[in-house]
Amino acid sequence: MSKPHHRRPDGVDPVLRTRARRRALQAVYAWQLSGATARDIVTQFAHEQAREIADLAYFEDIIHGIETHRADLDAALEPHLDRTIEEVDPIERAALRIAAYELKHRPDVPYRVVLNEAVESVKRFGSEHGHTYVNGVLDHVAAVLRSVEMQASRR
Repeated sequence: MSKPHHRRPDGVDPVLRTRARRRALQAVYAWQLSGATARDIVTQFAHEQAREIADLAYFEDIIHGIETHRADLDAALEPHLDRTIEEVDPIERAALRIAAYELKHRPDVPYRVVLNEAVESVKRFGSEHGHTYVNGVLDHVAAVLRSVEMQASRR
């Protein structure tokens, strides 16, 4: 029997958010490889999501947000990559796109949470050293997109 999750005062359950991000990573990975539409991916993964309780609304927000803003997100990532976005490993690319979306469009999520979740996901699903690459790229992206928040946290 699993222990109950503790919601924050704002109503967010961090465990369910983590699960939503993990599912989003798998969905974005599948989407990148299949070329399916975001709607098809959401439908496919929402069905699977029912078996693993997660924040479905957050999952859908990530997927639709990446579909809507992909060119902009890739443009925010590319100056910090050592290759084109399409040459980045698909799991790492999915994690980078999710994190870029959260950094740019979800100011309610602290940048440290975004970076940690991306790194942990890549540790779990990516190549052996992929998490160090993702961490390095996202440090630079966060410094651009969340500079005020990063400076405030260092004080």
